[in-house]
Amino acid sequence: MIPAKLIAKKRDGHELSTEEIRDVIVAYAKGDLPEYQMAALAMAIYLRGMTDREIIDLTMAMVASGDTLAPIGSTPRVDKHSTGGLGDKTSLIIAPMLACLGFHVPMVSGRGLGITGGTLDKLEAIPGYRTDLNENEIAKQLENVGCTITGATDRLVPADRKLYALRDVTATVPSIPLITASIMSKKIAESLHGLVLDVKFGSGSFQRDASQARVLKSKLQRIGELAGVKTFALLSDMTQPLGEMIGNACEVLEAIEVLQGRGSSSVRSLSIELSARLLTCLNPSCDLAIQRHRLTGLLESGEAFAKFEQMVVAQGGDWKRMAPLEKENPVLASPSMRGVLTEMDCLAIGYGMIDLGGGRAKKEDVVKPGVGIRWLTPLGTVVTPGQTLAVIYSNDRMEASAVGEAIKKGLKFDSRSTREFPPLWDAN
Repeated sequence: MIPAKLIAKKRDGHELSTEEIRDVIVAYAKGDLPEYQMAALAMAIYLRGMTDREIIDLTMAMVASGDTLAPIGSTPRVDKHSTGGLGDKTSLIIAPMLACLGFHVPMVSGRGLGITGGTLDKLEAIPGYRTDLNENEIAKQLENVGCTITGATDRLVPADRKLYALRDVTATVPSIPLITASIMSKKIAESLHGLVLDVKFGSGSFQRDASQARVLKSKLQRIGELAGVKTFALLSDMTQPLGEMIGNACEVLEAIEVLQGRGSSSVRSLSIELSARLLTCLNPSCDLAIQRHRLTGLLESGEAFAKFEQMVVAQGGDWKRMAPLEKENPVLASPSMRGVLTEMDCLAIGYGMIDLGGGRAKKEDVVKPGVGIRWLTPLGTVVTPGQTLAVIYSNDRMEASAVGEAIKKGLKFDSRSTREFPPLWDAN
């Protein structure tokens, strides 16, 4: 294999063969392909795309780059995955809810990617929480607790582990082929029976355009079905943050509120909907409304929260010892800001989080758990000058002020708006 030839082939818009894709992934996983050449190939894929056959080959080559999780007895194994968005903390709620119903949930998650936060970064805000369980530890926890949220092991899809971090710093995150292969390789390697996918669209996600998000939704669902995994995908709105909290520690706290039967109604309803759709995908004879009611009961009774605590303790964590959030810095509406908030630039909010230290600008950056943003004005809010739009948690007041000003530039108001905003999700 001559890497430069393959890079040029894809750069020029040609298909890579099954063997070429396999050889590239094997070499990259082993460390025989330099990062700069893989970055060049990733950019060529981003610019030129891939056929369905290439995407399937890429996915399966990434699965084959390492081990898979062995099944444990006859207990159904399920998972959920989101393509990522601002304030998206539903994994922390869904994993314990499904475990309460008797499923095994081996949730292999990732770190922050682009402007979106990573589930592992959020959970590592909990002192002692381990995100590096090996295959034996995962199996043991599934038997004892029923769920785990951890990172990919050294042997579980190692090619994706490397490529995931590379995409984050090479502007190749939004590539549909690379997103599809990354998500589905990890999920296929988990030996799942069922999978629910939350495909985001809007300025707070990788896919700003709903039509492109539908393309991604279709490809993810198709690959899941080809791999023998019962898969359901829905679209969800990311034209504004999900819930109020955006960050790491602050999102854990908001997820805990929902697990205790309180908290954000949007986070709660989306978590319930995704879980209910998975249940009806596994058993089409189930009534969707009944499943929603059943899941609501797990939150209101505290049973889901107890399972979350059990999972955290099993992985060495203690959420009660989380450090306080950093200092509060209010973001106030300017004198010209008056009327109904009709649009926000979530990209500016996401980059603001990176500037605060809550995300990564470079692969090796260390994330600050205590910084964050609390968004207090959802779309449709009537705003008056001087009103608090958001609160930025940061000990660096100058940085917080700069981030606040950048965010305000992306807001649009209309004094007589009758605009209808997208529904929280679309299951069609």
